[in-house]
Amino acid sequence: MKKIYSIIALYLLVISVQAQKQKMSLNNILDSIRLRHPVVKMYDSEIRSMDEAAKGARSWMSPQIGFGQYMTPYNVNLWQKRGEMQGMGSVMLSAEQMFPNKKKLDANEAYMNAMSATEKEMKEAKINDLVSNAKQLYFEWIILDKKLKVVKENEKLLEFMIRNAELRYKNGLDKISAYYKTKAALGNSKNMQLMYENDIREKRIRLNSLMNRDPMSSLEIDSAYQFNDYSDLLFDKDFFYQNRSDLKALDNEINKSQLKQELEKQSLKPEFGVKFDNAIGFGGQPMQYSAMVMVKLPMAKWSSKMNKANIESLKWEKNALQGQKEMMANEYSGMAYGMRNEFELNKNQLKLYEQEIIPALQNNYRSMQTGYEQNTEELFMLYDAWEKLNMTQIEYFDILSKAFSMQVALDQLIQKNQMK
Repeated sequence: MKKIYSIIALYLLVISVQAQKQKMSLNNILDSIRLRHPVVKMYDSEIRSMDEAAKGARSWMSPQIGFGQYMTPYNVNLWQKRGEMQGMGSVMLSAEQMFPNKKKLDANEAYMNAMSATEKEMKEAKINDLVSNAKQLYFEWIILDKKLKVVKENEKLLEFMIRNAELRYKNGLDKISAYYKTKAALGNSKNMQLMYENDIREKRIRLNSLMNRDPMSSLEIDSAYQFNDYSDLLFDKDFFYQNRSDLKALDNEINKSQLKQELEKQSLKPEFGVKFDNAIGFGGQPMQYSAMVMVKLPMAKWSSKMNKANIESLKWEKNALQGQKEMMANEYSGMAYGMRNEFELNKNQLKLYEQEIIPALQNNYRSMQTGYEQNTEELFMLYDAWEKLNMTQIEYFDILSKAFSMQVALDQLIQKNQMK
């Protein structure tokens, strides 16, 4: 039995290790952020709070009930009946209820139901920022992996040069200055490896935090990538009106301004109510009542100033929001076209490096290495060929980093995760 338990425990351990080593794609990471990041729960709670508050939009004013003595003399002796004379005073029971204007209730309900719409769009805007942050970290990790691979290859090449130089130096066939440059380059390469490995750990910690996981959890990423194609997109104002959450939030604010304006207008309409009083008299007095219909007149000149001022204020607020929306959309349009142009430039540069520049320098290095091994080239010439190749690879990674950053920025600008 213990043997069976041991086998099961070992099997579960293997599964756990495999799960830890499993690589996560960018989409997996982004889905995890959308589901698990605390800011999502925060916005969901705020939205739920507003939706719950909106359920009370059609509430009436509470009824008023009163009970007490009415027109009762302080002299208690006068309460009682004396001969033909009835007592004075009574006990009054009073009830009052105002009936709200139905159109005002409709306007209030529409306004309160619109309250959470802005928060929903702000939630999407915040998620867009988190997604962009995760993409940037993910692509930086990919570049670090590539740099680390190149550094490790460089170490092998430099160690080869050093071994051969040491052998030749003993035989007096090489110059000592190139040997020391190569030794220094090897030390620098090892230093760069330490820096890159530390940077990868930092990216892992930050990505885990964005996914609301233990920051020190094991995480590996899928280094495969593909650049997006934006060539068919028309970055006009309508495009951003449909995709940008902050612009949709402004639309909701404009709508709320209109609904609030309608509520203020309905608040100027009259409201009706009823009041009923029932009096029980002292000293043989008959029971008496009064029934009244009441009208609230908010449209009176001296009582309507605040409502009219609010209506005028909301009209200009709506105009300001509309102007802000158009200004932002126009700015986004110009930024998007500029980013796309630079992104296409970076992609074309990368193709040039991949297809022509780097292969040519690699062939140059191999040619120099062959000559060096055959004693037809010297170490400083081989080192120079390696240095040119290494510097060009660094330039390539810089351009790749710019391309990734431009793609992330463009995705964030057009809110790609919102596009249909």
